[in-house]
Parts: sequence; C-alpha cells; structure tokens
Amino acid sequence: MERIGDRGALEAFVRSVELGGFSAAARELKLSPSALSKLVGRLERTLCVRLLHRTTRKLTPTAEGELFLARCRRILGEFEDAENEIGRTRDRPRGRLRMHVGAGFAVHQLVPALPRFTGRCPEVQLDILVEDRNADLVKEDIDLSVRPGPLQDTSLVARTLFEFERIVCASPGYLSGNGTPRTPEDLAQHRCLVVSGFPGRGTWSFRTPRGARSLEVVPFLKINNADAMLRLAIAGAGIVRLNEFIVADALHRGQLVPVLQDYHVTAAEPMFALFPHQRHRLPRVAAMLDFLRDEFGARPWRATPG
Repeated sequence: MERIGDRGALEAFVRSVELGGFSAAARELKLSPSALSKLVGRLERTLCVRLLHRTTRKLTPTAEGELFLARCRRILGEFEDAENEIGRTRDRPRGRLRMHVGAGFAVHQLVPALPRFTGRCPEVQLDILVEDRNADLVKEDIDLSVRPGPLQDTSLVARTLFEFERIVCASPGYLSGNGTPRTPEDLAQHRCLVVSGFPGRGTWSFRTPRGARSLEVVPFLKINNADAMLRLAIAGAGIVRLNEFIVADALHRGQLVPVLQDYHVTAAEPMFALFPHQRHRLPRVAAMLDFLRDEFGARPWRATPG
C-alpha cells in the first residue's frame, strides 16, 4: 500500500473538516483551495476510501472519515508535542491548547478570566470546547478538561482545582409572590427548577433535626443547561439549586437570595483538571494548570464585591 502522505496532507484534511470547507482551511494554511483539495483527494486515493461528503455549502466527514479524523488529530498532536518537547522552556509555552470545559464554569468564571491567561501566554492558541458532557480526551485530542467530580475515567491524571457547594435560591420577586419556604418539606408547595441531564440533580440534600435528609423534589420545570436555568430563576420562574460559582454574581447583585440556609448541607464537591498522562509536561498545559490554580483555587466568587 502506498504511504498515506505527509503532515501537510493530514493538516489539510483535519482543518477542512473543522472549518467546514476547503476555502476557509486554505486561507488558514496559506494554500489555494484547489491545492488543498488535491491534497485531500490524494489521501482518499491512497486510502482507497471516500473521506468527505462534498456539497456546495459544506464538507462533512464520511463514517470512514470520522475514524481517520480522530487518528489524524492524535498524530498531529504528537507532532506538535514532539516539537514543543525539543524546544521547550518552562517560561515560553506555545502551540495550540485544546481544552474542554463545562458550560457553567466556562461562562461564569473561566471566560471572563481568559484575557489574563492570553496576556501571560501570548504564544498559546486556545481551542476551547464548552460542553456539558464527559469528553474522551485521548480520542478527541484534548489536552485538558475542567469538570466536577466524581472522577469517571481513572486512566486520566486528576488535579483538584477547588471545592464548591450548591446553593438553593430564588428571586426576590418569586418569594414575594409565592412565600419563602421555611422547611425542606415546604418545597412541595413551590415551583422547583431542576437541571436535567445529570444524575442526582433532582435530589436536594438538607440537614434536619432528625439528621441529614435527601429530598427528591418534584420539578416544575427541567432544562439541561445550568446557565439557562440561572436566567429562569432570576426571572422569577421558581426555586433552583445551582453551583455557587454560577449563582455568585446574581447573589451579590440581589437578583437571587438564598433560602433554607438553616437546613443547608455544606457538602463540598471537587472541581478537577484532567489530562492524559505526561501531557502536563508540555509548557502550554503546565501554564494553564498554574493559571487555573492561581485564578480559582481561592474561590474568588465568595469574595464580597468592593
């Protein structure tokens, strides 16, 4: 079998898929669209398989193309890692950092802080996936993932960044119109908002005179995005239980107020930085790990605004 080709052909294929077309990929790789198309076509002829569905509007990978794409990403990642290992210095991280972050933490904490990272590490190109799912870091060529516990994949290296709690709260408008619950049992008379898609999110824990109690709330409304749920709670849709780093700003502004604080269970959960073995030795990954610990290790959302 003829050899697959050089690094340039693999890059042409990967970026064509990621950018959805030959023209956009050609601009990035500083090639003509026709030259880039020929590189991908040569790959297909060598492999004796069609890698892309081509339409006038967009390129999408075939089933075989999806498999080849995952392998190409790993190969190209190894190329980049090898280059960085050869010429690396701890004070000069560079290259693409592919990172996976849950939506709530990304929107409310990481994104506002990212300009400080880019100022510190201007040669690092960030490629961030903001999604509420457990990504396969090796298959998807992800350098680093920030996600809450418990840890699912024991093949990954985990570093605890901080611990967080969940807060039961509602808007002043909702409480004014519907009353404030005085005991956990009162929640049965209220509109409870539940984030779906995660096990256990409809089970709220409280401390009672008879000991700790887990209460299965009846959801008035369910939605699979914590940020959307936050907006609903601020708008007065009901009572919600969300991570403290998501509701902190709304609490500081008075848009939400805590309820049932006397019954609150301070069960701290870890937020992890996860990465494949040895990946932390790369300067770009080490720099991001240091940044995450510096920025969020002290849980700045708990500070009273000045």
